[in-house]
Amino acid sequence: MSRLVRLASALPGKVPRDPVVTIDNLQVSFGDIRALDGLTLTVGRGEFVSLLGPSGCGKSTLLKAIAGLLRPTAGRIRHAANCQRIGFMFQKPLLLPWRTALENVLLPIEIGIGGSVVDSIDQLRARQMLEMVQLADFSGAYPHQLSGGMQQRVALARALMTDPDLLLLDEPFGALDEMTRDALNEELLRLWQGKATRLHSVVMVTHSISEAITLSDRVLVFSLRPARLVEDVEVRISRPRMPEDPDSAAIIRHVRALVRGKS
Repeated sequence: MSRLVRLASALPGKVPRDPVVTIDNLQVSFGDIRALDGLTLTVGRGEFVSLLGPSGCGKSTLLKAIAGLLRPTAGRIRHAANCQRIGFMFQKPLLLPWRTALENVLLPIEIGIGGSVVDSIDQLRARQMLEMVQLADFSGAYPHQLSGGMQQRVALARALMTDPDLLLLDEPFGALDEMTRDALNEELLRLWQGKATRLHSVVMVTHSISEAITLSDRVLVFSLRPARLVEDVEVRISRPRMPEDPDSAAIIRHVRALVRGKS
């Protein structure tokens, strides 16, 4: 019996979670190119779920479909009644260079109310979001005055500005150095586990197996395009986790074999 199997058998059974997103037989095509085909899965309330698979397999397409940015070709996506607000954070921060950090965080509010002037309550909340990501002292700084990691913190604050129930992350820290990436992953976990926002569920695209195992309750491993679900891997290890810990390392090896098609 492998260490991974022994680990799974020693842990308590999976606790059912109410689904916040249910995907039934989803298909998304771009002309003759089929990105997703017959995909069925759920994301539960309170879960941190990572999407892992080869480049171009359809992970980002799935994220955009969940957000309503892409219309399914077939199948459907259902959001629970307690999943009314969705935040989205892209791989690049996409900050407007002529706006300060505070003004960039306020952007979703301005767009949501048709370009009207934000009020003092919005201003206060934007400052609170910057404080949450430890950038309270940089509210007046412009993007070119911020490091890459700080720009991503501003983008995270902006994604949280509308107080989402579900946060979708498209490889948000992939371009950063390892130390900055680890720090932001810790920040993300702190915000998700905390009570300062209504955020309860996270779905993140990543190409890092160790990042997925360190952060997630479940890792969904996908095949080459059109994406199919190879395995839904549960990570029932208490946090905080380290990739070099024996339990984490065993799951990392298993997921790596899945990604390489050797399982």
